[in-house]
Amino acid sequence: MKSTHRLTVTALAAGTLIAALTPVTTAAGASERSAPRAAISWAACGTQLECARVSVPLDWARHGGRMITLSVIRHLASHPDQRVGSLFVNPGGPGDSGVGAVASQGEALDAITGGRFDVVGWDPRGSGGSTPVSCFASSGEREAFWQGMPVPTTRQDEQRYLAKSVALAQRCGARNGDLLAHISTTDTARDLDYLRGLVGDSRLTFYGESTGTFLGQTYANLFPHRVRAMALDGLEDPVSYTADLATLLANVLTSTDQAFHEYLRLCERVGPARCALAGHGSVEKRVAAMLQRLRHHPIPAPSAEPPGELTYGEALTILKLELLPHPVLWRDAAGMIDAMIQGDASAAETIARGDAAEPFHRAFEQNTALLCADSPARQNARQWPQVVHRLEGVSHIGGPVMGWLEAACAAWPTRSADRYTGPWNAATPNPILLIGTRFDPTTPLANAQLAERQLGNAVLLTHDGYGHVSQADPSTCVMQALGRYLVALSTPARGTICPSDHGPFDPGFGQAAASR
Repeated sequence: MKSTHRLTVTALAAGTLIAALTPVTTAAGASERSAPRAAISWAACGTQLECARVSVPLDWARHGGRMITLSVIRHLASHPDQRVGSLFVNPGGPGDSGVGAVASQGEALDAITGGRFDVVGWDPRGSGGSTPVSCFASSGEREAFWQGMPVPTTRQDEQRYLAKSVALAQRCGARNGDLLAHISTTDTARDLDYLRGLVGDSRLTFYGESTGTFLGQTYANLFPHRVRAMALDGLEDPVSYTADLATLLANVLTSTDQAFHEYLRLCERVGPARCALAGHGSVEKRVAAMLQRLRHHPIPAPSAEPPGELTYGEALTILKLELLPHPVLWRDAAGMIDAMIQGDASAAETIARGDAAEPFHRAFEQNTALLCADSPARQNARQWPQVVHRLEGVSHIGGPVMGWLEAACAAWPTRSADRYTGPWNAATPNPILLIGTRFDPTTPLANAQLAERQLGNAVLLTHDGYGHVSQADPSTCVMQALGRYLVALSTPARGTICPSDHGPFDPGFGQAAASR
């Protein structure tokens, strides 16, 4: 589960497809409604890029009901004479922009797969350019609503933040009507199956990261015989994901503190020449002492614009959402943390203020709506602070951050009309490729190991690296295995472990990712 919302949504639209609904039967035997297989009206929107808007039913079970639109993009195969089909991609979030992902990464995915696929992305319903959830009348109203509301660290601040979360839930319910009941991953899986048919593929080829792996597992269990190839990187546990929000958050937090420990251990091992935190005794003890002081006393940020101070909640948010998922930042972050230890949090406060900007909150409310649709909270708002305190016991770094960021679900006004909750053991005709990173702070490797056992036909490739999903810590071994699988359906031998190309503090770290 990503909660950084870093992809910029580009609303590129050309043409609208509206079609009447006709009944079909899923591979699992359930009756549903679907639109006839017309063609998508594509229009050029960049080098090798074509964009469109596609209409789909708000409710796939209703014939002739309200239609909503999806923003769709494709990067054309560079070797169309050898084209296999379309590769659908979902970058996670939930709600990160598939349009943005293909616009920025389509060329790299084309190279990985030898130019054999049109790479197709879309903004999932409820997000980005696809009939988005919007809980405020204007950007200014949204910005004013969240002004001065970082993740809370005192009981008084907790009550203020909780009241804001309840107000957010009420606003979202009042402004979005019946859209909120039809934005579950099950709804998105039906959209994906429709798009698969529109591009002319009899079976789906799919690459999902983070919460995109939950979409993949949902699709594979709804339509197992329609899967050609499915690569899932950074696995969510679907049982936890659909149980309830507190269970989901506890699951995704189990590896966060371990990843932070590894960051500090690596820093000490490489020494002060590569890590500014090293060379002054135990790195872990220095950082722990600073965080303990910060819990009670903010650190001045004299060079921030305007000058201010960094709170404990802001520091945890930076560590959880910015630092740990992205090893490419680890060397620079060490200098930032060392400055915090010495009493100057200006660099950190500048980052924290960026996360408080209006675009972050706009994407955040869409992420929240999608998450609440799939993982409703069992506890009400009055009980939620106790949930957050229990999550802090799972992860000192991530528990308060994730617990409070998703607090609105405890007051969410709408339940999904169509939410798939299992079973999760369907067997696809070809194996599903699972990729799990050893020190992923957001989707634990244990989830990928569990999925390999649960799914009826799956093979796990372990990436011996760091960060959230394998691309965060580049591995030529992983990318080559991914390309072979997507093109030729060839899976690595069971038990295969791929090393990273460089260590996170190496001078060449991240260069392979840039070249790809």
